[in-house]
Amino acid sequence: MSTPEVHTRVARFTRVERIAHWVNAALFTVTMSTGAMFYFGIGQSLFSDRELVRAIHVYSGLGILAAFAVAMFPRWGRSLRRDARRINRWSPDDVRWLKTFGRDPSVRLGKFNPGQKLNAAFVAAAGLVLAGTGSIMYWNQSFSTDIRTGADFVHQWFGWLIWITVFGHIVLAFRDFESLRGMTRGTVSTAWAKHHRPRWYAEEHAATTPDPVPVDA
Repeated sequence: MSTPEVHTRVARFTRVERIAHWVNAALFTVTMSTGAMFYFGIGQSLFSDRELVRAIHVYSGLGILAAFAVAMFPRWGRSLRRDARRINRWSPDDVRWLKTFGRDPSVRLGKFNPGQKLNAAFVAAAGLVLAGTGSIMYWNQSFSTDIRTGADFVHQWFGWLIWITVFGHIVLAFRDFESLRGMTRGTVSTAWAKHHRPRWYAEEHAATTPDPVPVDA
């Protein structure tokens, strides 16, 4: 690993992507905290108005979907939409990475590893399920008792899965500070990119390197 590669940087996430990530992280924190207050009774003595806490829980949860939709807006969301397409594409290297639990040194990964792709897919799907079941529970006048009971059951189980997923995401993020820096400052070292995401680095390098100018004979 050469010294210049450690000190040179590669752009990984744009400002829009980083803002979208941290806004959603804040909304997830509010939603999960208020949900824990109802499930475990944690911190309920601090708030006398349970309906206010319930409203905060519901609207912060819906805010996650709204914030993501705004971030994907055509005017500024090109990079986010491009990353969404990357997450939806799976290569033979991704499959081999999963089969070997990331221990195959010959695997050449793109911008996201398969674990990150599965995490993003699950969180997106779970977010829709939680928003739907939470809305049924909050605006319950039009729904039967059976539907409300089912929504509550599904909501609680997906809430638990989100807690596990988010906790795992945080632990793994702090195990790789260079990757975390990509989401805080927008760049990673060239050495990290070449070692951990060689296919992505090659794509970015090709996109930023001008084609050679032909020399007249």
